[in-house]
Amino acid sequence: MNTGCRNKKFSLVHENTFVSLNDLLPSKFIIMQSAIKFLSFGWITTVILCIIFFDACKKDIRQEQEAIISAPNNNADKLYGHLKQTNTFSSEVVQKWINFDLRLLRANPNSLNNFIMMQHWAYSSIALYEAVLPGMPAYQTLSGQLDQMPVMPATVSGFAYHWPSSANAVFAAMIRNFYPAIPASDKTSTDSLEAALNAQYQNEVNVETFQRSVDFGKDVAQRVFDWSKTDGSLTVQPPYTIPVGAGLWEKTALGFLAPQNPYWGNNRPLMAGSVTASFLPPPPPFSTAASSDFYTIANNLYTISQSLTADQTAQGIFWRDVPGGGHAHWLSIFLQVLDHESNAAMLDKAALVYAKMGITQSDARISCWKSKYTYNNIRPITYIRSVLAHPTWNSLITTPNHPEYPSAHSTFSAAAANVLSMEFGNNYSFTDHTYDFLSLPARSYNSFYDAASEAGQSRIYAGLHYPSSIAAGAIQGSAVANFMNEHIRFLK
Repeated sequence: MNTGCRNKKFSLVHENTFVSLNDLLPSKFIIMQSAIKFLSFGWITTVILCIIFFDACKKDIRQEQEAIISAPNNNADKLYGHLKQTNTFSSEVVQKWINFDLRLLRANPNSLNNFIMMQHWAYSSIALYEAVLPGMPAYQTLSGQLDQMPVMPATVSGFAYHWPSSANAVFAAMIRNFYPAIPASDKTSTDSLEAALNAQYQNEVNVETFQRSVDFGKDVAQRVFDWSKTDGSLTVQPPYTIPVGAGLWEKTALGFLAPQNPYWGNNRPLMAGSVTASFLPPPPPFSTAASSDFYTIANNLYTISQSLTADQTAQGIFWRDVPGGGHAHWLSIFLQVLDHESNAAMLDKAALVYAKMGITQSDARISCWKSKYTYNNIRPITYIRSVLAHPTWNSLITTPNHPEYPSAHSTFSAAAANVLSMEFGNNYSFTDHTYDFLSLPARSYNSFYDAASEAGQSRIYAGLHYPSSIAAGAIQGSAVANFMNEHIRFLK
């Protein structure tokens, strides 16, 4: 895991250090020197010969294992496939399915909203991790760590598995589970991608290994999906009554839509305790007095909106995240990192980071929504129109239909930046091409934190949030990521 602060433009160097018994020979000699005082020359000779013989045997075994693991598509590979670890495979299967998922989100903005997308990402990423985990001997299951997560199936000891085939089965199954309402043409495309990858994988392993791997992936996916159905997201809630009072959220222009998923904050988080640990204090006290801090904050935001620079406007539009949503934007950034780190980000790395991001993004949304509907803070558009007396004022982009505090974009972005920085470095420079398909100019950043900061600031320029809500969201998202680092153990 790279936690350094190197300034690399889409470049990482992974250094795998293997310490053998030969590296410990100096320690052995120290022990033998002490033993001379007590052992005869004959015993010393015997001990030395045993050590040399043991090291030679270990070396021969290691060389034999390495030869089997690295042998390309030969009989040994098919016979001893269980020795092939996840890190010997590229992240191609993850990249292809993430790219496909993003295309589905952009093509179906009405049926695949932020919440459905987040459910899919969170549980699919966990299923992917568990489906390739048996090929990652240094890592452990999340079952028993994530809240109420069931026991995962076990592989058959001594039998070969092809981890990309398991991963492919997971992605296809979870698309079908979470996106049943997509058009028939998209369902056909799902089948086609799965079949194309399977055709490739069937040329890499024998029939038995391929089918065993697919069945294992499907089993993991089904267990994780069944678990997802108990998190509260499917619970039929009573009609929501919007609280009424000074400073409380009201339906906003232009559509004056009903509040979006007001009960989402009651869902079971993936990490027990993460919502409590990241819950925010109240926003600044509401006031309509011209001498108050709240009035000053809102008036400053209005003033900014009247003189936006070209770049500030570009930021607001770029991070509007339509179509796709805020989570999808960070998924796109992760995909771009994988694309540029193809020689370093192998299947194990991709599965690990994908799961860490999915877990933190999901819990960040639950925590954010818990805060939003606890405090029900008034949106700037309502305050500026009614209190500041600018009845025709509009935000740069349409104001979302949920309470203002905290900023969701800040929360999600801070969580994502924390995970990506931990995995790829604090000063990882990159250029974000997420919205090339909309002909929006790409934007460059010196780090993931730099991008997260701009994501939050863009919501001020867009007229959606007060600065205090941007800061609060960053604190909340970081708290969720820190909670994962402190409570969830991926390494054994």
